[in-house]
Amino acid sequence: MRGVPGGADVRATRAAVERLGARVWEEEGSLHIEGRGAGLGVADGVAIDCANSGTTMRLGAGLVAGGPGTVVLDGDASLRRRPMERVAEPLRAMQAVVETTAGRAPVTVRGGSLVGVDWRSPVASAQVKSAILLAGLRARGTTTVREPLPSRDHTERLLAHLGARIVCGPGTVALAGGQHLRAAAVPLPGDVSSAAFLVVAGLLVPGSTLRLRDVGLNPTRTGFLTILRRMGASVEVIDPHEVAGEPRGELCMRAAALHGTTIGPEEVPAAIDELPILAVAAALAEGETVLRGAGELRVKESDRLAALEQLRPLGVAMQTMPDGFVIQGTGGRRLRAGRIDAGGDHRVAMAFAVAGLVADGGIEIRDPECVDVSFPGFFTRLADLGAEVTSR
Repeated sequence: MRGVPGGADVRATRAAVERLGARVWEEEGSLHIEGRGAGLGVADGVAIDCANSGTTMRLGAGLVAGGPGTVVLDGDASLRRRPMERVAEPLRAMQAVVETTAGRAPVTVRGGSLVGVDWRSPVASAQVKSAILLAGLRARGTTTVREPLPSRDHTERLLAHLGARIVCGPGTVALAGGQHLRAAAVPLPGDVSSAAFLVVAGLLVPGSTLRLRDVGLNPTRTGFLTILRRMGASVEVIDPHEVAGEPRGELCMRAAALHGTTIGPEEVPAAIDELPILAVAAALAEGETVLRGAGELRVKESDRLAALEQLRPLGVAMQTMPDGFVIQGTGGRRLRAGRIDAGGDHRVAMAFAVAGLVADGGIEIRDPECVDVSFPGFFTRLADLGAEVTSR
């Protein structure tokens, strides 16, 4: 696996697979993993600290459900607030024994013999889907997942790259149990969710031009680009190509005057992690932007809709709803200086950092270290782009 990221999610997942018996080491900028195949798991029980990583906890539950022994998955205070029954229910339907703590972490999984399931998920969630598919690899029969809207498909693409026979259709994915995966090289592109913050920075700061090389352009992750273009953004993709089943390319953008738009529920799954920075773009746009169908933002690392209400003291007229927001943009008028509390949420911190680029006097962010969860060095990158970044 080349181009290894250094975020907390990656560190938590690496520690988890090592606890389950895989051998993992770094060498010359690459992460090497020597798998255990069907032998992955523990015989006598183990506790795994997932830190702040919902991906580690949810996918980890599916990974261990078909193995031996008992595993307890736990995390920090933020992760303990996130809903885990959405993963526990389908795993129980596959005959795993899964216990949550009032629907949240700690999550205890007692692995064993699984059976395939045809699961209709009430939410479009790549984490839920991936947990079921990972469990399905060690289940008897066929496992099928059906979603109300398409979610991210990185797991399906990676499983196919590793030799799995997997069938994908509109809102549906199925695989047969008992398959053996083969080792393969996986060159990693730049994370498009992290790139989104730099894209919006390039669009909002007058006179800016910016190029981002080798960015992942999976179509289930680029909904924010469609929305920004509809708002008037100039973003070009150069040299689109595919490596290890994942599309990638170079993003080129220049500053542009944006206008408001409506973001419907059908667009939310492909832009869920970028909605905080899209709110900042909407705050500087001309006219009204409306978001609906994004109640999932309430149960992320923080209640992100509530966190975005901190745009008001910066001079933005907005209101939040249970599943979205209405923002009256400033039409390019600079924001007021202010202080915000990121609430330990990396995407909230990065969104308001970008807002600080177009605020008179800047914005002070409480708990800026939380950005290391997904984008170590983010503030250094902003400084490289000419932004004034200080810490205290």
